[in-house]
Amino acid sequence: MRTGHRILLLTGAAVAASAAVAQPQQKVTGPVAVYWMSAATQSGFGMPGGGGGRPSMSQVMQMMNGGGGAQHSLVLQLGSSEHPSGPPSAEHLPPAGLGAGATLPLVSPEAPPLAAREEAPERPQIPPEYQKPKGRMLIFWGCGDHARPGQPVVLDFAEMSAGKIPPGMAMLGKGLDIRRMQPPSASRYASYGDWPNAKSRSTVPGTGSLVGQHMIHGDYSPEIKFSLDQNQDFLGPLILTTNTKTPGGPAQLGWAPVSGAQAYAATVIGAGGGRGGGDTTVVLWSSSEVEAAAFALPDYISPGDLARGVESHTLMGSQTTSCQVPKEVVDAAPQGFLQMVAYGREANFVYPPRPTDPKIAWNRQWEVKVRYRSATGGLLGMTMPATGGGRGSQGAAPGGPQPGQDQPPPDPAAARRRAILNGLGGLIPH
Repeated sequence: MRTGHRILLLTGAAVAASAAVAQPQQKVTGPVAVYWMSAATQSGFGMPGGGGGRPSMSQVMQMMNGGGGAQHSLVLQLGSSEHPSGPPSAEHLPPAGLGAGATLPLVSPEAPPLAAREEAPERPQIPPEYQKPKGRMLIFWGCGDHARPGQPVVLDFAEMSAGKIPPGMAMLGKGLDIRRMQPPSASRYASYGDWPNAKSRSTVPGTGSLVGQHMIHGDYSPEIKFSLDQNQDFLGPLILTTNTKTPGGPAQLGWAPVSGAQAYAATVIGAGGGRGGGDTTVVLWSSSEVEAAAFALPDYISPGDLARGVESHTLMGSQTTSCQVPKEVVDAAPQGFLQMVAYGREANFVYPPRPTDPKIAWNRQWEVKVRYRSATGGLLGMTMPATGGGRGSQGAAPGGPQPGQDQPPPDPAAARRRAILNGLGGLIPH
């Protein structure tokens, strides 16, 4: 009986496999158009201005005085395989609650003149006053009171400029298993348009909302219609509840959970006094538990990569609400710049829906992806007014000059460190 039963099971499995092979494969085409919306919420330093750029001076002054609050920014990108009969034209009609205007024109970039494209690019010339960089870079990673054994990884600028590969250079090339997303672009689609642009400088206010119906139409794309609900609105602001240097040396970070966030990441970049008083020491730290260049994470991360990043401890999970910046990092960069990011979910739409009958072809007309992030930034160990403390609510900053006192003389070394810190700001994911 056992042999007969086994034969029956094998026969049934073979029949099922044959039926699966015989099942016709559904034909899938398109999509004709792809539309991405990148929605960001920013508080603290790094506040976007002008539709996603760096903060304006007025915004910085508002923030330092305890005002301004969290800001919203939106980037719209439309790519299509169709060519328009005339000059390309497309627009996004958002819900009134967005507060950015009744229509957002999606402007196509102008192609450079043929002569400019054929002209050979000039080779960059090294200015005569150029001096080879001196100093070193210290790279730390992981939350905790103290840096782990084997840290920091040290990169010597002089060795790098001389063509030598420092032992720690391989660390920068380590992969994070996180792939940079590929939104629509002019180079990847026959027709393309985006917002904001030079012809439309309207911005999204901090109270703006994505909730409601959205419609996109133009002469090189099928009409796109979809609606976003309350769970598909901008992420809430990322608020630091704790940003304090503890008596023992490390800096304690704490934050309120952001609804909809799937993962968190924190980075610190700073500069300290160099060896012999002349060289500069650049300090980088990330909250990754894995030895990798996690300070260069992309602005947006796909859900699959978020899940892998949390599993590998490159990213902090959605339930994490605290992290300690090690004492060695705080000592090396006492005025480091802190950046925190909450990576959100996605909203995806496709039209028409996929037919359940595999014999019917699925001719996709359009696909929409909405992706989300929320971020904040500030000086490590210094609570900013926007997070509930600092100068705006507690008077003068601790250790600073009090009203009526003379200002301390300028510190050339501190000014040099700040200048280098500003110059390296692009290394921080923004």
